[in-house]
Amino acid sequence: MLYELATLSFPLGGVQEALPVLRAYTADGAVGGRLLGCWEPEHGVIGGRLLLLRGFDDADELAEERRHVLTSTDPFGVGERLAGLTTESYAPFPFLPPVEPGRYGAVYEFRTYHLKVGGLAPTMAGWEAAVAGRTELSPLTAGLYALDGAPRITHIWPYDSLDARLAVRRTAVERGLWPPVNGPESIAHATSTIALPTPISPLS
Repeated sequence: MLYELATLSFPLGGVQEALPVLRAYTADGAVGGRLLGCWEPEHGVIGGRLLLLRGFDDADELAEERRHVLTSTDPFGVGERLAGLTTESYAPFPFLPPVEPGRYGAVYEFRTYHLKVGGLAPTMAGWEAAVAGRTELSPLTAGLYALDGAPRITHIWPYDSLDARLAVRRTAVERGLWPPVNGPESIAHATSTIALPTPISPLS
């Protein structure tokens, strides 16, 4: 399984109009990939953005759908509404289960760590040793490493609330469960985005 994280930008007020169109596009059997999640960022850069996570069976399916989107005059069926589009390809950490839709939290955190050169292997080794203990406190939606662009990982965590997020993260540090060994040492810089599931999101 491979994954695509797309960021779709719209003029202010355009998100709600786009959602039913995106639902229809991703449900079309002729379109590659499987919609896993659709979120609207709440903190950071806000207003008119959607994060779209899709899963693909293999590299060929991902490449064909990427070609279709990039060459389309109406990408995702919302081309006339789009103000911007970026797509990123990811592979899962090999020791984690596939992303499965379901109800996991009211808010999701997307954390992206841009890694130092050579930092991916030690980062994944640290995660493999530590993630079981960390996920006893709260679930992990996905741990992914980028297949294009700068070396980086993106991990997605659902929480019941922002207060629950803070409490879980503090507990993980206090108990020595997190961060993983070689985690902070491998990070060049990091970003975090809080996003809310939209009504069309299979992950909620």
